[in-house]
Amino acid sequence: MAGAFEPVFVQSDDVRLTVYVSGPVDAPPVVLVHGYPDSARIWNALRSELETRFRVIAYDVRGMGASEAPRGRSGYALAQLARDLLAVAHATCGARPFHLLAHDWGSIQCWEAVTDPANASRIASYTSISGPCLDHVFLKPRNPAQLLKSWYIAFFHLPLLPELVWRLGGAAVWPWWLRKTERVSVEPDPQQLRNALNGLQLYRANFLARARQPRERSTRIPVQFIVPRFDRYVTPAMSEDIEHWLGEHVREIIAAPHWAVVSEARQIAARFTRFVTCASPSAQGLKPIPHTEERQ
Repeated sequence: MAGAFEPVFVQSDDVRLTVYVSGPVDAPPVVLVHGYPDSARIWNALRSELETRFRVIAYDVRGMGASEAPRGRSGYALAQLARDLLAVAHATCGARPFHLLAHDWGSIQCWEAVTDPANASRIASYTSISGPCLDHVFLKPRNPAQLLKSWYIAFFHLPLLPELVWRLGGAAVWPWWLRKTERVSVEPDPQQLRNALNGLQLYRANFLARARQPRERSTRIPVQFIVPRFDRYVTPAMSEDIEHWLGEHVREIIAAPHWAVVSEARQIAARFTRFVTCASPSAQGLKPIPHTEERQ
């Protein structure tokens, strides 16, 4: 991550994951999981907001950043991604419970671990940004607005064409695209093309399988949804009407685009900190965080 941290290497089944750790050793640990087509670099702004109070652990998802890639598509299945998360947590937190904060595809994949009863005492809380549980998505009635926003998912399932788009300039212009459409400024990622190409397998290994056979997935881990109102890819409705699969939870809408983890790092850090304080064993239940909107 821009050379700021000495990486820690964690073996998870067939790949070696690259992990970045900062913050006080004895502080509460939080694991950050990035989305597509990003790497752990996307957390730089948020890390600087959190690392004075938390032990901040971010890792490059398999196939992205400096992490190794599996040999086949099956290596990107949700069950394997959940094992990666637990491998990273075990290596960096030991047996301590950890908080979890994830964005986009990071959030989608983390639901697999959050809804596994075996992790009920391992994950202290979960903050999800723009990443629904795929099982919940396909068990709910279809949302026409979301179907329109999800056009790119069908495109990513096409053979060869998505790879060609990324190779012929898509990766090079990605920072420009974020500035143009999201008004978000990010530094160029030297692994952008690799992130984009390998990350396509996240979609191809999981979407059709979950669409064909969605599962009932519940959790009693405290959950916070941070919902960007101006998300171009995930509608606010994706985090609605799922209460029967959840225990204590809060849902907060913020005036931000999809890549709010960059543009609203300070606000997200504040909401995350308040939430995990309310979710601690000594807290008397979860209380909604006051809704605020900021001019974009």
